[in-house]
Amino acid sequence: MSDRIVVLSKRPAVVKKIYNIKLTNKSTPINNRKCKEFSKYYDTIWRDLDVHI
Repeated sequence: MSDRIVVLSKRPAVVKKIYNIKLTNKSTPINNRKCKEFSKYYDTIWRDLDVHI
């Protein structure tokens, strides 16, 4: 898992947001999903991606 995530806009790409990921009790990717901060990052980053399904 990354410690930093960069969200880009649609083409031409520009940096929309940079997230510095700070998880408590960081260990394996599977265990990191159980950290209290994970769901907040997950929801926020997906919202910034502008993915419409």
